[in-house]
Amino acid sequence: MTAAILPDPEAIRAQPDEPEGNGPRRPVDSFVRPGTTSLRVGVATVWLSVIVLLPLAAIAWQAAGGGWHAFWLAVTSHAAVDSFRVTLTISLGVTVVNVVFGLLIAWILVRDDFFGKRLVDTVIDLPFALPTIVASLVMLALYGNHSPVGLHLQHTAWGVAVALAFVTLPFVVRAVQPVLLEIDRETEEAAASLGASGPKIFTSVILPSLLPSLLSGAGLAFSRAIGEFGSVVLIGGAVPGKTEVSSQWIRTLIENDDRTGAAAISIVLLLISFVLLFILRLVGARAARREESS
Repeated sequence: MTAAILPDPEAIRAQPDEPEGNGPRRPVDSFVRPGTTSLRVGVATVWLSVIVLLPLAAIAWQAAGGGWHAFWLAVTSHAAVDSFRVTLTISLGVTVVNVVFGLLIAWILVRDDFFGKRLVDTVIDLPFALPTIVASLVMLALYGNHSPVGLHLQHTAWGVAVALAFVTLPFVVRAVQPVLLEIDRETEEAAASLGASGPKIFTSVILPSLLPSLLSGAGLAFSRAIGEFGSVVLIGGAVPGKTEVSSQWIRTLIENDDRTGAAAISIVLLLISFVLLFILRLVGARAARREESS
């Protein structure tokens, strides 16, 4: 029996990448056939239109149903302005707090080893899976009138802030964590060998690399906070001018059969989220280009 002759791996690696002839070389691992890119783009566009663009167009059409005057009256009414003030003020404060503590938690999960680390890493994602009304029930049981820890935050702005912090913290942690994992530790060691202190290394070496992801996580957290409803519905109590956020005012308008006004408030929240995310993406992209060039 003739022994099978196997190709030499070294000979295979030594073969030239360019094929015979003058034609362009196609990557060996390429399996994309001509026309599949257009098909993928078309399918993605259709799906995006059905899931995102059509609902947005429908709510914009409903908001414009009463004309510009009705839209303006809806978004500038005393109750609407109060809800915007409460929503934006608390959401901004919660976002700042989550940026600080989200970065701290991501740093601990990446750079430190401790007992229960995997458990903590799993708990971070709990607000993603937990129904928001359950989060509101938890907050009410923990910080309500019969609080076991002695903190009575029901129907207060602090209670709304705690609920929003709970549901938005994972956005910052999960945005920063993978980038922190990829940061080159050799650059930090080189800076330390040159005499740079810990805070100097963090602000000059680490933070510039984390800034795009940190801004992205902050934008997502803020956008989620200004549209949150379930987690604040019980702990907040919808006290006008104090704890009533815009999503609760929208529900009140719907219950009063003012769908045009509810759509107008929704459009304002959508515009705020879109503009903020767009600006943060631009700033983050510019910071990333600056970091690559340096």
